[in-house]
Amino acid sequence: MSWVRVWIHLVFTTKNHEKSLASKESRNLLFEHMKQNAKEKELFLDTVNGSHDHVHCLISLSKDLTISKTVQLIKGESSHWFNKNIDQKEKLTWQDDYWVVGVSESHIVKVREYIKNQEKHHSVKTFSDELQGFMKKYGWKHIT
Repeated sequence: MSWVRVWIHLVFTTKNHEKSLASKESRNLLFEHMKQNAKEKELFLDTVNGSHDHVHCLISLSKDLTISKTVQLIKGESSHWFNKNIDQKEKLTWQDDYWVVGVSESHIVKVREYIKNQEKHHSVKTFSDELQGFMKKYGWKHIT
């Protein structure tokens, strides 16, 4: 039997950063659904949280799925479920792009807490500022 433990921190946004997730109640319903849906698909979605226009997930990858397939399984069904089950004027559509970075086993608790505290975090820092900080920290360049 193979044993695999590869952690990733996944971040994805609403299309055009629309505030489709402005309602905390709707966000929480979506996040609970995402966890249940991941479980049904045998994905280990450890932690999920976000803000009005983006979502953070801490995931332990399966040995059988690529990162892109894992992201597709998490994102794809969730917007369909949201639009069908959450009554709000603003429809939810995800941006095609996403951000993923590997997480060391020794940093899991810190990343989990960071994700759980998104609402507090974004009361003082915009998503754009957060993204620029990540890009600088990891030496990524934005290519247009």
